[in-house]
Amino acid sequence: MIPRFLLAGGLAILMLVTGVTSYLYMGTRQSRIAAPIQKPVTVTPKPQAFTLPGTLYITQAGAIYSLSAGRFHQLTAEDGWMQPSANPEGGLIAVKRSPMFSDVYSMTRLGQVTAQLTNNQAAPRDRWDPGANSWAFYPRLSPDGRTLWVSYDGPKYVNYGDPIYEVDLAVWAVPPGAPIRQGRMWTDANGYTGGDVQPVPVAGGAIIYTKYSYDNDYNRVGQLWYTNRARSSGRPLTPQAASCAQPSISPDGGSIAMICTGGKQVSNLVIASWNGASLGELRTVISDQLVAQPAWAPDGSGIAYLAPGSAGGFQLWFLPKNAYNPPAPSPLPTPTPTPGGPHNGPLPSPTPSPLPTPPVIKPIRLFPDLNLGLDATSPIVWVS
Repeated sequence: MIPRFLLAGGLAILMLVTGVTSYLYMGTRQSRIAAPIQKPVTVTPKPQAFTLPGTLYITQAGAIYSLSAGRFHQLTAEDGWMQPSANPEGGLIAVKRSPMFSDVYSMTRLGQVTAQLTNNQAAPRDRWDPGANSWAFYPRLSPDGRTLWVSYDGPKYVNYGDPIYEVDLAVWAVPPGAPIRQGRMWTDANGYTGGDVQPVPVAGGAIIYTKYSYDNDYNRVGQLWYTNRARSSGRPLTPQAASCAQPSISPDGGSIAMICTGGKQVSNLVIASWNGASLGELRTVISDQLVAQPAWAPDGSGIAYLAPGSAGGFQLWFLPKNAYNPPAPSPLPTPTPTPGGPHNGPLPSPTPSPLPTPPVIKPIRLFPDLNLGLDATSPIVWVS
């Protein structure tokens, strides 16, 4: 018989992999021909090459990189770094993942670590016990910088003296740098789904996040969920059948981008209007790529996202604003009467000219000559 400790530890690792690294499997389904992964810093900006405004932060192979003016800079060593997000007071916060736990750190925009914000490693005697360690993922700071929102799998529960190694993540709100016991658990995850991930703070102290569950056919699906009070049931913003995840709010606060799979091995880029309480109609703008981690340009000029290239590996793409929000067509001119013509009856209606077909605007792949192999579980950070 397998000892309970090993069985429980194996279950913990299995659930963590299921809940956090879904894209790694889907990425392998793109091509049997995989080019070698190349470091972003090998890029040399070309004259007149297309560049994005502001600065992006992305992750590859456990290192965080910045992209500004067409050039990458490596900010950290390849040491388990992932899931950066912006600090409203300047700099970044990010996750550093170890074999048995993960923690959140703050750093400057140049990658210098300034503080450790969580402490999830077990005491020395218990460090090889999966149930004694904890995991923190998808950190976000509130706009005032006083609350750290994080997906956290602890504390582990105890049933008649035996620990239960279930690692479904729940959303917690914690004062930055304070022990987790000073925080509050905000959501109740559905068991054995991977849990509640990627919280995004919105107006009024509320959050939007991705909640995973199982549909009637026992398929694991995601929904964008809204809650404005700790441990309240909240409410879904997207239908279960759409299976949506990875919310990203536009700079003006009026739209949300997300990815939706419909329960299939696809991942569409979807946009909906947001009025602070509910979403408008879900509008698919990209349906022929495996989209991950959409992020709005700070100036509203478009959306960056990750998707595989022709040789496998997730690459960096940009969709200009006019592709999903085209300008309104010009109205037809009002006809004027012909001088000296008849005036004893209505003017004949002119035959309207057909409106010109707007050009198809396609996504732009940045650095098409490289296989960047970016981390599709790490959100893109984009600041001005």
